[in-house]
This record gives sequence, structure tokens and C-alpha cells, in this order.
Amino acid sequence: MAHAHPVKKHTGLMDWLTTVDHKKIGILYLLAGGLFFLVGGLEAILIRIQLAFPDQKIFIGDSFNQLTTMHGTTMIFFAAMPIIFAFMNAIVPLQIGARDVAFPFVNSLGFWLFFAGGVLMNTSWFLGGAPDGGWTGYAPLSSITDASWGQTIENNLQGTDFYVLGLQIAGIGTLIGGINFLVTIINMRAPGLTYMRMPMFTWTAFITSGLIVLAFPAITVALVELMFDRIFGGAFFDAARGGNNVLWEHLFWIFGHPEVYILILPAFGIISEIVSTFSKKRLFGYSSMVFATVLIGFLGFMVWVHHMFTSGLGPVANSIFAIATMAIAVPTGVKIFNWLFTLWGGQIRFTTANIFATAFIPTFVMGGTTGVMLAIPAADFQYHDTYFVVAHFHYVIVGGLVLGLFAGLYYWWPKMFGRMLNEGMGKLHFWLFFIGFHLTFFPQHFLGLMGMPRRVFTYQPGHDLEVGNLVSTVGAFLMGIGTLVFLINIIATQRKPKTALADPWDGRTLEWAIPSPAPEYNFKQTPLVRGLDALWKEKMAGNKEMTPAEPVGSIHMPSSSILPLVMSVGLFIAGFGFMYRNYYVAAAGIVVTFIAMFLRSVYDDHGWHIEPEELEDDKGVKA
Repeated sequence: MAHAHPVKKHTGLMDWLTTVDHKKIGILYLLAGGLFFLVGGLEAILIRIQLAFPDQKIFIGDSFNQLTTMHGTTMIFFAAMPIIFAFMNAIVPLQIGARDVAFPFVNSLGFWLFFAGGVLMNTSWFLGGAPDGGWTGYAPLSSITDASWGQTIENNLQGTDFYVLGLQIAGIGTLIGGINFLVTIINMRAPGLTYMRMPMFTWTAFITSGLIVLAFPAITVALVELMFDRIFGGAFFDAARGGNNVLWEHLFWIFGHPEVYILILPAFGIISEIVSTFSKKRLFGYSSMVFATVLIGFLGFMVWVHHMFTSGLGPVANSIFAIATMAIAVPTGVKIFNWLFTLWGGQIRFTTANIFATAFIPTFVMGGTTGVMLAIPAADFQYHDTYFVVAHFHYVIVGGLVLGLFAGLYYWWPKMFGRMLNEGMGKLHFWLFFIGFHLTFFPQHFLGLMGMPRRVFTYQPGHDLEVGNLVSTVGAFLMGIGTLVFLINIIATQRKPKTALADPWDGRTLEWAIPSPAPEYNFKQTPLVRGLDALWKEKMAGNKEMTPAEPVGSIHMPSSSILPLVMSVGLFIAGFGFMYRNYYVAAAGIVVTFIAMFLRSVYDDHGWHIEPEELEDDKGVKA
């Protein structure tokens, strides 16, 4: 080494608490999201245990409502979203040839805020009861507080406060994450990487970030208003005092419908990368794929009322939103055909990643088909609030998103951790999960059509609902066993040495051009991109590596910082202050956050440099 780093390098736990490296933050998102995924999955299994037989009395009334509310909220906000952010962090900077994201400090802050919100919400189980107003938090279920307003609220009336404050804190983290990735993708692409040469996953991350920036303010406004109703005696959603219950539905779904595209678009990107790599073909109809993605993002904001067809907005409003909802099926259908034509005539390799990716296609089509059924207002009056809707969105979110995320994990695991997951266990995981999934949710279509309502904790015997519910519960256990196989696979893999090749799948995009796992600075020299599928282009030209766009030089790196964690802890404390109406605690938490923000503003941190002689060569040895 030519000289000592001018910074104090942390090791061990402190390294993870202070890191601003996008790859480590991606791993943190994956660990936290994975933890919440297991919690949400456990809640789902408890729901299915209660519904396995008619007239069971295991989790009834309040406790069942808490399970359904927490399952939905945890899975969407604290499991699916962070795992998507894990991939965006781990992969997008590598795919665009960047050294890091645009704002490494903000990236770290985004993670810790999400984590603080998720932990805050889950402490509710131990502090008098979880939220029980449904994951959509509909007023007046969520806005009712007890008569002695302003005093300590007893029993479970406090549960919804955890929902309001936990989601606000986590939402700030998601919002700044979205802004960060927008700026990163617009400003930090390698020379030659025009928009129409970006990998499909980067495109979907880009559109997703845009949707986050436009959709999250709506839920933020709704949650602030609900907080005023519950904590400060406001009346936004209290019809008796001049408010409006349906206002919450509008605000929630103006956010909530783009949110389902925020969830599914990155999965589309992952599927596009995997299908293309394992067919040894470039993605069929790349430009139509890009425009379809943009169009889905655009139309996603025009369909929210299809969640509210039965709330009495009238035939004109219902018709307009029905047409917009059906229109969104067109760009989605384009993508389905593009994947099928990419596979058509390709040299297909059925690795675990590709099995998950190809199974995603028909499963997602089934979810889309029931979506078009639900888009018809007259039919929706029958389907609404039945298990048919539950079946529909689980086909889209589990059969779509979760299969996509598992595909991405098997595909990018070597790039993130330097080790290959076991393929045999991967395939066992796939079959258990896939069969379990269809057993769980396919019967629910019929249960819904037979009239079983959503969110009910029991049903009467003798109405032909027994078989469907029992099969559904068996399927849920199979999915759980499949997930356990995946965990065993991870643990077994982590005990092996890091032997993954830089390019184990014969990949097409830039992330496979550097060692696995990627070094701290990603690229020794910024690559020059000469076409779509940048790495494949160089391989076809007979080059062993990417053509560099700059000479080897000193690389500037951002310094790690504990301040993002401190800011998040401050808001976490403030959240409890508001919840227990102790405004001294709330003020103290906010002061902690502001002090950290002040320190960040006045202390000018120039980062540090890695000199050329400290760079690793391609074998991962210091030169």
C-alpha cells in the first residue's frame, strides 16, 4: 500500500451500522426485508390455521383482524418493498457502470428510516395490540379513538397509531430512496450508455423510482391527516364532524394503485434479464418493452377508482376508470409476448433462476386475467370484498412479484455474496413453493365466487366452503416449507468459501464484467458502452473485458457515517412520544434528528481516495 487511508475504517458491526456503500446497503435491505417476509409469512400461516376448518376459535375477532392487518402491511411495506430496494441497490449502479449511487449518505438514511418504521410497527404486538383496521386502514375503522380524547388510550384503540407513525417514518425512507435512484440513473450512466441501451432491470428501477416520487406523497398526506384525527382531535375522516370517510379511500388508492406497479415493475425487469441470459438471446422487442414499461407507469395513476367501484361514485366515474384499467392490460400483454418470443428458439438453460422466471409468466397471466374481470364495474359488484379479490392480488403479488424476487435472488446471489446457491435445493424450493402457491390461492377464486367474504375469521359448515379452505391451508404450509428449504440453502452456502466467478451465467450486462462480489469501488475504470447488452457486445467482438472509457486513476469514495442511524433513532423515539401523547419525548426525538441533520450540514466531509496501486486486479488480488 502506498499510504494509509485518511479515514478511520470501521470493521465488524460498526461497519454495517455506518456504511454508505450501496452494495452493503443492498444486503441490509435484503436481510431486513427477509426478516419481515418471515414475520409476514408466519402471520399468513396463522390466518390459514384459523380458516382451515369451519367454526374454529383459535384467533377470533380482534386477534384475527390484527393478523390480517399486519400480514398485509408487513408484506407490502416491510418485505416486498425493501427486497426490491435490495436489488436496486445491489445491481443498478453496477448495470449503469457507476461507482455508487448519487447520494450515498441519503441511501443509508433511506434504509435506516424504513427499518425504524418497520420495527416501530411490529413492537405493537408487545405493547397492547397490533393495528386491526385492515392493511388499507379504511376510515372510520382507523380513525375511531375513544371518547376521552387526548388521554392515554387503553387496550387496542392504540394499535392504529403504530400503523400511522410506522408507515410515515418508513415512507420518508422509501421516498428519498426513490429520488436517489432517479438522480443516479439520470446522471451517473457510463459513457455510451444511452437510455435506449439501459438494461431492462435498470429501466424498471427508473420508472419505479418515478412512481415512488409521485405516489408516496399521497399516502404521506393521508397518514398525516389520520394522525391529526387520532392524536390531535382533527376531523378529516370523521363524517359526524364534517369530514369524509371516502376521502381516505381516494388518498390511499391514489397511492395504492401505483404502489402495485412499484412492486411488480422491478419483477418484470428481473424476468427480462433472466429470460434473456438463459435463452442466449437479446430481449425480443426491447424498445417496445421500454415503452410498455413507461406506459404502465403512466396509466397506473389513472385507475385507482377500480378499488372503489362499490363506494357509489356513479356510472360515469366507474366507466372512465374501468376503461383505463382495461387499457393497462395492453402494455402488460406486450411484455408477456416479448418474454415468450425471447424464449422462442433460444438455447434455454433451466437453472433455478430461469425456472422461477418462466413459471412467473403463466402465473402472472392468471392474475392479470382476473384483474380484467375485476375491471368491469357490474361484475365487480359481485366480486368485491370476496375471496376472489384475495386470490387475484395474491396471484399478481406472490405469483408475480415473489416468484420474480426468488428468481432474482438465485440469479444475482453470486454477484452480491460471491457464492453460488445450491441448484438442487433451489429446485426443491421452487417446486414446494410453486405447488403450495397454486394450492393456496387457486381455490380462493371459487371460495370468493361462492360468496366467502374477505377478512372474516370463520365460516359456517355446510356451505361447500370446507374443502377449498382446507386445501388452501395445506398449500400455505407447503409454501412455508419451501421457504425453509431456501433458508437452509442460504445457510449452507454462506459456510462455503467465496468461489463464484465474475460471470457465472455467461451474462449480457455490465454487472457481470467485474469480480463477484464487486469490489468497494465497483469499476477500476469506468467502462465504455458500445451497445445494448454491453458486456455481450464485447464478448461477440472477441474482447476479454470491457473497453475502459478513462485511464486508471485515483478513485474518490464517500465516508461512512453513523448520522443516518442517529436520525432514524430520533424519529423512532418521536414516534413513541406522539403515540403515548408524551410531547416531551416526541420533541426530544425530533431534536436528536435535527442535531444530526445540523452536523451533517456544517461538517464538510470530502470522503477519501483509493489510489491506483491499491486497486485489485481482475483476480481479486491487490496489484
